Amino acid sequence: MAQDLPPTGGYEPVQYKRNIPVRGFRPSYYLAAVGLIMSWGLYKYTKGARELKIGRNSELAREKMWGRIYLIPLLQAETDRDQVRRYWADQGREQELLGKTTKVYHSDRFVRPTYGVTPSHISE
Repeated sequence: MAQDLPPTGGYEPVQYKRNIPVRGFRPSYYLAAVGLIMSWGLYKYTKGARELKIGRNSELAREKMWGRIYLIPLLQAETDRDQVRRYWADQGREQELLGKTTKVYHSDRFVRPTYGVTPSHISE
């Protein structure tokens, strides 16, 4: 019995590769873009950290200081309103309990009260 042999000249080549077009850029381009973006972010971060680190001479410290200076009158007015409210409430309680208001000081000049905060279980 005769053996089957390949045809003369051989078989046609078998196509085993897929013919898919390449999409996007090369990976090295993506890597370079990410590196540039990260370098820019690190530059901005160090610039901001250096601004904070400089301290009193920085623009941010000056802005913070002036912001606090401009808020002082507002906070003082709020404290004064609270003290007046407490004063009149105290005078009302005193009038209700004693039937008259007593003078603590020997003059009519207003003296800013000082409050000592004590825990509730000790003051009762």
